[in-house]
Amino acid sequence: MHLIKIVTSITGLFFLFNFHLSGLAQKTTPAKGIKVITPERIKTHIDFLASDALLGRNTPSAGLDTAAAYIVREFKKDGLQSVNGSYLDSVPLITIGLGDDNLLEIRNHGEVKTLLIKSQFIPFENTASGCVEGSLVFAGYGITAPQYNYDDYSGMNVTDKIVVVLRHIPNETDSASVFKGKNPDYGSLSYKMENALKHGAIGVLVVTDPLNHLMLNPRGFPWPSLYKSFPKDALPLVLKDSQKQQLPLIHVGKEIAETLFGSMDSLKSIQVNINKKLKPLSREFPDIDIKLKVSTIETPVKSCNVLGFMPGTDQKLKNEILVIGAHYDHVGFMKQHKEGENYIFNGADDNASGTSGLLAVAEAFAKAKTKRSILFIAFSAEEKGLFGSRAYVQDPLFPLKNTVAMINMDMIGRGHPDTLHLEAGALSPDLTKIAQEENKEVKFKIQVDGMEFLDRSDQSSFYHKNIPFIMFFAGLHNDYHTVRDKPNTIDTVKASRIATLAYKTAWRIVNDNKHYQLIENK
Repeated sequence: MHLIKIVTSITGLFFLFNFHLSGLAQKTTPAKGIKVITPERIKTHIDFLASDALLGRNTPSAGLDTAAAYIVREFKKDGLQSVNGSYLDSVPLITIGLGDDNLLEIRNHGEVKTLLIKSQFIPFENTASGCVEGSLVFAGYGITAPQYNYDDYSGMNVTDKIVVVLRHIPNETDSASVFKGKNPDYGSLSYKMENALKHGAIGVLVVTDPLNHLMLNPRGFPWPSLYKSFPKDALPLVLKDSQKQQLPLIHVGKEIAETLFGSMDSLKSIQVNINKKLKPLSREFPDIDIKLKVSTIETPVKSCNVLGFMPGTDQKLKNEILVIGAHYDHVGFMKQHKEGENYIFNGADDNASGTSGLLAVAEAFAKAKTKRSILFIAFSAEEKGLFGSRAYVQDPLFPLKNTVAMINMDMIGRGHPDTLHLEAGALSPDLTKIAQEENKEVKFKIQVDGMEFLDRSDQSSFYHKNIPFIMFFAGLHNDYHTVRDKPNTIDTVKASRIATLAYKTAWRIVNDNKHYQLIENK
């Protein structure tokens, strides 16, 4: 009972506070718009989007489709327009299965040795499909980092050749390693493959570095066709076009490493020397050729971003777009669970809260007149790899050169009531300044010091296309990606305040004629 009284009092205080803000803000933003962004509206949206009935809004799932239909209804109710006749924009996702025709042959001094899939090599989930043949080059850790005076490819010609690289980074157990915690992630498989591709390689063999790891058997990806205990639908989900920027990529085991380097001790010695001196020891294998064939099966997957468009009214500025976004997907539910067990990842904060903020801001702009146009986007498949936003910037409905800024709301419903993060805000100083100025009435304690989440939410896709951004983020908490992230944990007062600040910031942008600075993240 006391808790109910306290919550009611807080809500009442916020109503008075918000009403007061509305009067103060009439000079710059319509008071009517601010009034509709309330804790009650936020709660209504979150209660639906994060309900058990939607089963965690996984991509793909019927629950995600239900969430999309709900967002479409809200956009229509607010009078937002469709784009090209639809409120849905398809995200071209596919699942990748392992085909039957996979081969690894090593020709050593003319002697051909055929390796066995699963026990001696396994393709990774981000492999390309295809057959390649060529000589072999050892390229150390596969890293090119001129800022640290380090390049495993220095002096090596790997054009039309296959490279073998060590997994991880030099001195990975040393917290002071110059490669640790950097952008790009030098230890990631995607980086190693991308760097090999840049240097002209046609395929990549990855061997686990033996200095710090005892498990040297190939693991690659646990393909259901190789491991019968894995569910048949446990397949990698990727953007279709991303396959074009990949190489055949496999994990090789101890037998292949010993064939190439003589022994694991020999490879360990090479690794010790690279780590100690931070000087590459790359070399060619002049008498060894490789034939590598990877076969994959692509299956289309249905997924859509949800769009709502509000055209600007200024004859010149209406062709310029502000994108306001939030991802509406989450991670689903536990298929194996006990009766009565809490098994649904409701994703109330992540990111029903941000989606609810998006819907509240869209309603606040309903029937308003702005100079620039606004494109509201609820992104799908963010949890799978920012796929919804990546798909949009790869194939935008409006030219990216006309997109002046992007506002993203992700996890806006938890944390200290007065704390707000503008993640990586230093990279978009003009937009950050606008948000800080508008915050003088909303009164958050804004932190602009973080880069950790720059590439972990949908603003990343726009940033890498040179579009200034703001990410409104309330911070991580212990319920993140757990079954405890439920609607009753959300601070709807805080979420509505963040949405109010997002609205006020957006209003400044769409009624402005300026363009905004973006600073490269070094």
